[in-house]
Amino acid sequence: MSKIPNDLKYSKSHEWVKVDGDNAAVGITHHAQDTLGDITFVELPKLGSSLKNGAEAGVIESVKAASDLYSPVTGEVASVNNDLESAPEIINSDPYGKGWLYTVKLSDKSEIDALMDAAAYEKYLETV
Repeated sequence: MSKIPNDLKYSKSHEWVKVDGDNAAVGITHHAQDTLGDITFVELPKLGSSLKNGAEAGVIESVKAASDLYSPVTGEVASVNNDLESAPEIINSDPYGKGWLYTVKLSDKSEIDALMDAAAYEKYLETV
């Protein structure tokens, strides 16, 4: 079973969110990276760009497939994880730590309430 940290929120598209004040870090879950296999490339959103909840935020490619990344929150991209440009495999080894994708200055913090907690995400994984 995938590791599911309790201090994060989760989307049905398998992104995690960690809120810190008005900002949120976003990454993909252990389940997502495990399903994708060895990650070979990540296209992240541009710094300063606006993301909408549920809209495409980038692309992630692995030896198995290419997959869209979706933003689980609305806001402006405040930072991106540039380390992933030269070492995208960090996502495989540390999806909840060094494998974060980007941070967002939240436009609507209430969107966080619509995301799943760890227990709900674990139940959701049983259905997919």
